[in-house]
Amino acid sequence: MKATGIVRRIDDLGRVVIPKEIRRTMRIRDGDPLEIYIDRDGEVIFKKYSPIGELTSFASQYAETLYKTCELSVLITDRDSVVACAGVPKKEFADRRISTDLEGIIEARSLYVHNPGDRTQIAVEDSTSYYISCAMPIITEGDVIGCVVSLAPMGTENDTSRNHETEIKLIQTAANFLGKQLES
Repeated sequence: MKATGIVRRIDDLGRVVIPKEIRRTMRIRDGDPLEIYIDRDGEVIFKKYSPIGELTSFASQYAETLYKTCELSVLITDRDSVVACAGVPKKEFADRRISTDLEGIIEARSLYVHNPGDRTQIAVEDSTSYYISCAMPIITEGDVIGCVVSLAPMGTENDTSRNHETEIKLIQTAANFLGKQLES
């Protein structure tokens, strides 16, 4: 475990303030759920809770199916990192932190579609081989919990022959379906 050198006191209501530097580093936002663990040594551990993380194996199967049936390269993310991927090198994408481009798409809470001539947006930092073709945030009970992203290889950004209509419908369906799975 990494020591921060920061000490906080618990107030009379049992609350403790997580320092701003730690919240920024760990991407903890107002309203984010945290899981609380206690280890054998009596240490209290706070961990960011990812609702989409509960569906990791299901999300992986969904991504694989989209890739195998439609040859669509897909990522499924929570608000911080890639949870599942298919049709792309797992080493480059699996469990990687999402980019600020994708964070912006998620915060916008609406469908994103790359159009020829637009600036290319990447899904994970330091990715140079794929760009975001289409992305739809996963919304459950009014909260954005992640995103379904289709990727296209770099070098095809200005390809006007691509038909986005089917891709858009598949990505929207996947995001809506995953969102509904978490509501039930």
